[in-house]
Amino acid sequence: MENFEDILQILTEELVPAMGCTEPISLAYASALAQKTLGQKPVRATVTVSGNILKNVKSVVVPNTGGMRGIPVAVAAGAISGRPEEKLEVLSRIGKKDQKSILDFLEKVPIEIEKANAGCIFDIGVRFFSKDGKTAYVRIVGEHTNVVRIERDGEVLLDSPAVEKVSLNRKSFDIADAYEFAQKVPLERIEPLVGRQIEWNTSIGKEGLKKAYGAQIGRILLRSYGRSVAVRAKALAAAGSDARMNGCCKPVVIVSGSGNQGMTACLPVVVYAEHLKVPRETLLRAVTFSDLVTIRLKSGIGRLSAYCGAVSAGVGAGAGICFLHGGNFQTISKTICNALAIASGIVCDGAKSSCAAKIASAVEAGLLGFQMARCGSRFEGGDGIVAEDLEGTIDNIARLARVGMRGTDEEIISIMIGDHK
Repeated sequence: MENFEDILQILTEELVPAMGCTEPISLAYASALAQKTLGQKPVRATVTVSGNILKNVKSVVVPNTGGMRGIPVAVAAGAISGRPEEKLEVLSRIGKKDQKSILDFLEKVPIEIEKANAGCIFDIGVRFFSKDGKTAYVRIVGEHTNVVRIERDGEVLLDSPAVEKVSLNRKSFDIADAYEFAQKVPLERIEPLVGRQIEWNTSIGKEGLKKAYGAQIGRILLRSYGRSVAVRAKALAAAGSDARMNGCCKPVVIVSGSGNQGMTACLPVVVYAEHLKVPRETLLRAVTFSDLVTIRLKSGIGRLSAYCGAVSAGVGAGAGICFLHGGNFQTISKTICNALAIASGIVCDGAKSSCAAKIASAVEAGLLGFQMARCGSRFEGGDGIVAEDLEGTIDNIARLARVGMRGTDEEIISIMIGDHK
């Protein structure tokens, strides 16, 4: 296939490690880079973030901070970590002794938070001031590690266009391309990427089932609905989110900039693969397909929106499970269209404990979409926003999320920050 290497490069860029929810970690990364640029401890900080960053940092635990949450905590932890080279694992080496330094930073360094007005959905700016009047500034736009500007004492050290940094267009492939790629790619090309995703994400999912993290959605699913393969598939993915949203320091492999999506696209497929006793090759190919479906669905939506990203990953999981069962492209197309029609109304109101429940709902939609497709049933074109064909349906969902839900996103953010009208 002509775009084989492009798709492989997309997977390489998407399936990267991260520890903790990626928005506060991105903020911590900017802070660590600002600290390194300043070269000394700041005495004051200003932080400028877009509404979607406010939304996704407000309620989630920042890892290795002893359970603390919020923008100031992410900034303080990043400054204390001092390791910007580790990017989305920037807080991975913070120990308990550093938590006192974080508290000391929060006590002594005033942090002023402002809402960005540049019109970028993903926008983070961190400016540090030293005791002797020196300054450092770092700005990230579009994606979690896309640094577009660095300044020291007003001197511009880096200046890039403030646009989403994607080396290859995520719309350069369609679902048919993803299906062909997953079937034909040599295993040695995907094993390092997808094998790590399976290993790491399974580990945090099992951790979430072992311990009482957050709202314990994964554990409650098993306790309340039994241990069928469908329940276990939902529970493992939800438990990963239970742990990750509530301070677990195990790393995950992300998809579309999101650890929750990386787990949701992967873990239900892992559970079904174990249930079906398929060879590892089939598992690797099915998870690869699920990842690519997730990436394709998100390509027209963007990294952050009012549309819950777990939906795209839950639909991807349904498609991956269909792939495991030997489903042909027609059955897979029906699975995706059905699942999108079922679950496309779930909104994103920030990163927090309830993400785990939304993941369970999204996986359920993927599974129901698959079972409908197995029975030859498909929501027809013209049923709401479902189009006559698969790619048309995907485009409609992207339009709904990117354009139609823009006002919804603004209202969600206003509610969350207490801006009552």
